[in-house]
Amino acid sequence: MGMQMRQRIIAAAAALSAFAGVAAAEGQRVTVVELYTSQGCSSCPPADALFSEVAARDGVIGLALHVDYWDYIGWADTFADPGFTKRQKAYAVSAGERMVYTPQIIVNGATSIVGTDASALASALVPAGGAGAPDLSLSRSGSTIRVTATADSPLPEGSFVQLVRYIPTAAVTIDRGENAGRRLTYTNIVTSWKRVGEWDGSKPLTLTLDAPGDQPTVVIIQAPGPGRILAAAVQD
Repeated sequence: MGMQMRQRIIAAAAALSAFAGVAAAEGQRVTVVELYTSQGCSSCPPADALFSEVAARDGVIGLALHVDYWDYIGWADTFADPGFTKRQKAYAVSAGERMVYTPQIIVNGATSIVGTDASALASALVPAGGAGAPDLSLSRSGSTIRVTATADSPLPEGSFVQLVRYIPTAAVTIDRGENAGRRLTYTNIVTSWKRVGEWDGSKPLTLTLDAPGDQPTVVIIQAPGPGRILAAAVQD
């Protein structure tokens, strides 16, 4: 990693430190940071490193989604899922964009950033949903997660309730392609992303969801589109 990129990561970390205190003071509101990345992309390792710094901060839920559209250049990403490519393309359609790329970061379902732009990322880190965001809480009992949420008023566009599971960290030795010969460490690698319900906010939401195993679980309430993320919570 070059000196310039290291300096950007340090600057972003300082900005995130300030943000973490704000997030705690605002009642556990969180920022959701989605990184679209690929093991076959030579531009992605610096973004993966920056994302790792961001995801470690209080008040941030970082989710790395590995896409499959670079697999043809010599290395099939071991974490890639066509569904993650589909999600990234849906964001592009919603934004009126014709192309997708890696590395890309999307903050709170609304702000698109080049994955290595630490300054833009630091500026975008505000709690999801803004003023009047729904209250969301999770609790675990064995292999199930209980989801409860309330809203001050109905949600005009409605929302989708999504269940996300991820692996906190894993290292991969890449034998071919643009990153051949490198051993790279990845953070918060999404293994599944499922829509589990719809909610219009007119009544309290209560769901009981299957979440077996020891992977951390995230629940995200998001406007259709995909649009703005209104609320999110994580259960380890």
